[in-house]
Amino acid sequence: MDLASRIALHFEDSAQTKLAAAEQLSLPLADAAELMVQTLLSNGKILACGNGGSAADAQHFASELIGRYERERPELAAIALSVDSSTMSAIANDYSWEQVYAKQVRALGQPHDVLLAISTSGDSPNILAAVEAAHERDLRVVALTGKGGGMLAGMLREGDVHICVPHERTARIQEIHLLAIHCICDGIDCLLMGEE
Repeated sequence: MDLASRIALHFEDSAQTKLAAAEQLSLPLADAAELMVQTLLSNGKILACGNGGSAADAQHFASELIGRYERERPELAAIALSVDSSTMSAIANDYSWEQVYAKQVRALGQPHDVLLAISTSGDSPNILAAVEAAHERDLRVVALTGKGGGMLAGMLREGDVHICVPHERTARIQEIHLLAIHCICDGIDCLLMGEE
C-alpha cells in the first residue's frame, strides 16, 4: 500500500469512528455541558487535567472557556492543571508523579467545582488520584476516556459524567476527545447565550 492510500484510510477510520460514537456520546456530552454551566453560574470553576496529548486537550479546553470558543462572551473560570511546570516538578520530586494533579485539586478545588479528567485508557495513576481528590473535596467529575473507561469508570459517582469513546485505538480516541471538547464548549455557549 502506498503512503497516500494509508493516509486516506486514517481519514476514513476517523470519520467512521466519529459517526459511530455520535449516538452514544451525545447525551453524556450534553450532561457535561449542563453540569459545567451550573458550576459556572454558581461562581464555580472547572479544573482540567490529562497526560501528554490529553494535557494539551485540557489546556485547549481551558483556553476556549477563558478566551472564547466561536463567539464573544464573558470569560469563564477554567484552569488547566498541567501548565505550572514548577508546581508539577516540585510535587513529582517531593512526593510522586501520581500526586501532581491530586495535590492541585486539593489546593484549588472547592465544593461544586468540576474536574475534567482526561485519560484515553482510564488507567492513568495521576488521573485516578486526581479523581479521588476531587471526590474528597466534593467536586463533580467529567471523565473523558476510551477503551471501556478503565479503572476510572469504576470510580465515578452519581452526578459524575462519563464520556467514554467506544474505540481501542489511542489516536481515534484522542480525535474524538477533541471533538467532544468542542461539543462541550458549544453546549456551554448555547446554554449561556442561546442558539445563534
